[in-house]
Amino acid sequence: MSRLDVRKTYKLYIGGAFPRSESGRSYEVRGADGAFLANAALASRKDARDAVAAAIAAQPKWAAATAYNRGQILYRVAEMLEGRRDQFVAEVAAAEGLSPDAASDLTDAAIDRWVWYAGWSDKIAQVAGNANPVAGPYFNLSVPEPTGVVAVIAPQQSSLLGLVSVVAPVIVSGNTCVVLASQERPLPAVTLSEVLATSDLPGGVVNVLTGTTAEVAPWLASHEAVRAIDLAGATTLDWGALESAGAATLTRVLRPAGDRPSTEPAVEPDWTASPQGPARILAFTETKTVWHPKGR
Repeated sequence: MSRLDVRKTYKLYIGGAFPRSESGRSYEVRGADGAFLANAALASRKDARDAVAAAIAAQPKWAAATAYNRGQILYRVAEMLEGRRDQFVAEVAAAEGLSPDAASDLTDAAIDRWVWYAGWSDKIAQVAGNANPVAGPYFNLSVPEPTGVVAVIAPQQSSLLGLVSVVAPVIVSGNTCVVLASQERPLPAVTLSEVLATSDLPGGVVNVLTGTTAEVAPWLASHEAVRAIDLAGATTLDWGALESAGAATLTRVLRPAGDRPSTEPAVEPDWTASPQGPARILAFTETKTVWHPKGR
């Protein structure tokens, strides 16, 4: 007798748990060929507020962890990514309309990039920090510190590699984030959530919402507790309006690639290119300078 498949229920990822949207809504996710793939949760502004609250609660402890410990935890995530490689390959192929070989290459690149960013955890302070020469009997030290809670509008086209390329550099320095996944290609982001939940990453460090970008993004941008925003995936939106919505509270804004007016569609970068270097990490850090008298 044949058996029925156990169908998966796709949910949000908030505070280390997998709740349904409080609105009870969902939407159809279809592959590049138009075939039905799943029903994903359609996040509301209440879900966005809950995700930000979870990120706020998790941020102090995550920022207080040693850089070495954060690197260990992120490397553990890469191990889990590797263990579910075949699932990611299948989801990337279906979402982006790629051959198995091309999807395999993108998945490997995403895993490698996560490892690459994990390696920066105990190095970014050496690159961006400094002992400054001053006139007087003082030590003057500058060190990078995390900005706080970061909203991330994930790339719309690159469902896994682009996602990793914007999430890993945000959290490696001690920030927490709320990620709005690709609207049309959210399934790799949901699977990444499951990887994070079964790794050593504390709940609330990364929170993943699925749904309509135009509906949720303005609420994330204008939330008074969100200190920075990555607009990488706001290529089809008026990203200038999102930036303006958070003008009173945002301290860091990373705009979409391309030098275009905010009302014109921006061009999503080629995420298969070399990693962006430490610049994407430093985009969400603040420089703290400390003075200390020298002893005699």
